[in-house]
Amino acid sequence: MSPGRLFEMMTRLAGILRVLEDAGIRVETGDDFARYRVYRSQQSDRGPIYPMFDVASSYIDRTNGFWICGFNADDELIHTQAVRLLDLSVGSLGDHLNSHRHKYITPDTTPDPDLTFYSGPEALRTIHGKVCYHGDFWLRAGGLGGPRSQGVTSLLSRILLEIMVSAWKPSFVFALVPKQLAAKGAHLRYGYCHCEPGRWLGPDQQVTEEDYLIWMSEKDMVNLVARSPQSNRRDERFPVVRSNKNTSDAETELNARANA
Repeated sequence: MSPGRLFEMMTRLAGILRVLEDAGIRVETGDDFARYRVYRSQQSDRGPIYPMFDVASSYIDRTNGFWICGFNADDELIHTQAVRLLDLSVGSLGDHLNSHRHKYITPDTTPDPDLTFYSGPEALRTIHGKVCYHGDFWLRAGGLGGPRSQGVTSLLSRILLEIMVSAWKPSFVFALVPKQLAAKGAHLRYGYCHCEPGRWLGPDQQVTEEDYLIWMSEKDMVNLVARSPQSNRRDERFPVVRSNKNTSDAETELNARANA
């Protein structure tokens, strides 16, 4: 990353962190997934950590993952999300989900995980290469005045996406969200521009769960980080960072890789 782009990212993130601090949220990032497992295991009101981010089930460390947690003024955990880098240079996302479905299926949603498969989205066949999985996103509700009502979902997601793009420059990023959240436009709040219906089919072709696939391509991610962060807070103030070049560094890097 060029010094100019690094400064722009730091300025954007500083603005986001300032808004989150004003909302009473302290953000912590890390790549020690043993520590993340400890944080998650202390949440009695949530299901267990998914295997993709559990060091007891998967190999994940600073080379292929990182997490973000948010804490309130009482140092209580009120937010989690994590990302994992996948090498899909051979095979598609559809192939990956078929081979590793046990790590994505919600526990106790199907009578036989061995015979349950994800299907539906066209993108399952086209997403490949260096791919990131964005998951375990959770934000405590807390009613009126809680973090959700303050419009910080998009800002928290933006932090992860900014770091992810800068660190790994993936070809695609994807997440799976329940149908009811997708219907409410969850993918837009998370910053994603593509959303496709999907479902898990059990051994008798019954629908065991409906998860929508949300995703972005490399170009989509470049466009995302080029835009000023947004939330639905009316009083937010983000610094405006402008480049003195006709073409942004992000666009130049994307074009260079496309023509390589």
